[in-house]
Amino acid sequence: MTAELQAPARSLGSWTIGIAGIAGLAAIIAGVYSSREALVAVAVLIAAAVGIGWPHFLRIPAKKTLAAVIALPGAGSAAAAAVAPAPGYLDWTPGFMALGMMAVFVVQLIRGTGQAQRLESTLGCCVGVLLSCLGSGWVAGARFNGIREMLLVAAISAAVALLTGLIRWPDRMVAPLGMVLAGLAGPLAGLVLSDIAVLPAAVFGVVVGAVLASFRRMVTLRGAPLNLAAALSMGLAPVSAVGSLAYFIDKLLIY
Repeated sequence: MTAELQAPARSLGSWTIGIAGIAGLAAIIAGVYSSREALVAVAVLIAAAVGIGWPHFLRIPAKKTLAAVIALPGAGSAAAAAVAPAPGYLDWTPGFMALGMMAVFVVQLIRGTGQAQRLESTLGCCVGVLLSCLGSGWVAGARFNGIREMLLVAAISAAVALLTGLIRWPDRMVAPLGMVLAGLAGPLAGLVLSDIAVLPAAVFGVVVGAVLASFRRMVTLRGAPLNLAAALSMGLAPVSAVGSLAYFIDKLLIY
């Protein structure tokens, strides 16, 4: 009876995560094809959503304070990527990551000894800071060589992986299926929409599929239904991570 009652809540969480991720990807591509300022605004909003929802996903205390600690470095990293001189578009990103992690430790020190879930809060929020800051890769990728189609291919691969994750099959089946489909979607999108080589697009698709499958596994292991803030964060956190993946794969395999 308990499993039957929990199933609709989990399903709602999965769909919310998928819709949030696809909406985030669509907003990023709209920003890429409109203006740098619009793209930065989208990246800042995604960082804010990740920051606000991540403590809810972790179910840790001091949610408001830790939300600010996670969101602000991501927003600053995105803004810095828009103004940093070439070719070091992400030169400021490690600094924002370090500041965010130091802020996490300061918050835990202020909370004092003996507080509940200090270790989980520290480690989990450091991961949240990393994810929030990785969204600056979308801004850097848009500035890198002016080939916006690579970011479009990245978004399509990620969207296919997100949609595959909505299938209510076991993770051991969905994970490889998502990697395969994302690996196929990348080259197909590259052939249709641009002249991007097949191999880099396929490599990128497989990597994106693996990343998104890992986030799906995190939701499965959590077990309990997600509230709206946690679901939005889990939908947008992998989208943020994909930005830096696209940037570095673009630099290593395409440029």
